[in-house]
Amino acid sequence: MSAKSTEPSQKKDKAESAINKPAAYGEDIDLGKYASSAEPHTYQDDPSQLPALTKEQMLGAGVILDDTSQRSGTFIQMDNTPVHSSVLQEGIEVMAVSQALEKYDWLADYWWQAVAVDADKYTANVELNQSNGYFIRALPGYKTTMPVQACLYLSQARLTQNVHNVIIAEEGSELHIITGCAIASKDEPGLHLGVSEFYIKPGAKITFTMIHNWNPEVAVRPRTGVVVEDNGLFLSNYVLMKPVRSLQMYPSARCIGENATVRYNSILLADKGSTLDVGARALLNARGARTEIISRAITTGGNIIARGYIEGNAPDVKGHLECRGLILKEKGIIHAIPELKGNLAGIDLSHEAAVGKIAEEEVEYLMTRGLTRNEATATIVRGFLHVDIEGLPPLLAEELKRAVEASEKDVM
Repeated sequence: MSAKSTEPSQKKDKAESAINKPAAYGEDIDLGKYASSAEPHTYQDDPSQLPALTKEQMLGAGVILDDTSQRSGTFIQMDNTPVHSSVLQEGIEVMAVSQALEKYDWLADYWWQAVAVDADKYTANVELNQSNGYFIRALPGYKTTMPVQACLYLSQARLTQNVHNVIIAEEGSELHIITGCAIASKDEPGLHLGVSEFYIKPGAKITFTMIHNWNPEVAVRPRTGVVVEDNGLFLSNYVLMKPVRSLQMYPSARCIGENATVRYNSILLADKGSTLDVGARALLNARGARTEIISRAITTGGNIIARGYIEGNAPDVKGHLECRGLILKEKGIIHAIPELKGNLAGIDLSHEAAVGKIAEEEVEYLMTRGLTRNEATATIVRGFLHVDIEGLPPLLAEELKRAVEASEKDVM
């Protein structure tokens, strides 16, 4: 890292100054309604020995614990306790971030560099009540043959789960990661605060797929920052097809190296009672940087604000922003807010947004082909949710497809 980290005491001071600072977007969450500590859990050398119901809920978020042949590493955190970490491939590191901070003095130089500790009261709370998270790193030149999987699991009701993750792809390396978030209860409230910092070094690549499996009473506040250097690639896939009460996220990527590339793909469902304020932000600060931000949003009665922001600050940069929304029930709301900002000549930025209902003529056409109305509607929704993601490894593509297909009946 070129920038030196702030001293720990200064970070604490900045966090304390922001502990009551509301976020710029989204519903304000009263942190006082949630417990700040939880009973510790027992470490599991073999995560397949976790209770069957727990494994089933984790599976709903794309995390498979009974078959290690499809994974190059695993990390599991239950509430605020890391309960398992393992690596099955040379050149890949997976461990609790607390362990990594003890092992590597240099990791302090990355701490709160991609995300501001005083961004809002949620980042401040993570710093002041640090409760672990994961550290995943690919050493120079190493490439994962199978995805690394991580699970952040809430088992205690009315708890704030504080997570701080650091992911580093060293020069010329590749990391494929799938993270699943899940909760034990079907109806108890909970709060998930997740800070994630991604660092993609020259010629490196990170493919990150996030699948959420919360409940209708959970509030979620991810805070993500990404730094991409020369010829690096960050590909993010975000899937939320299960009910959640409140979600607000706005990950921000900085392309600081020439020909750096960032792609965001999100698939979102807002059921009745859900409020989603989501988006992505990309700053193209170096020559030839590229970005693509694509979202598919469906409401069956909930509210969605879909944001996107691309800023061009260097010659020959290119960015495209696309938001499509589908309203399946009368009371759902989708508000698309695409923004582009160009600060010099020689840039190429574009956006398109469309929000509406299923066209009746499309349904009628499929019905003439022998489908029932419900089958025709389901076919259209399935096609709408399909996002062709270039460069996605086959195993992650299958995970993404399975997560969407598993939720289709809930959509209908």
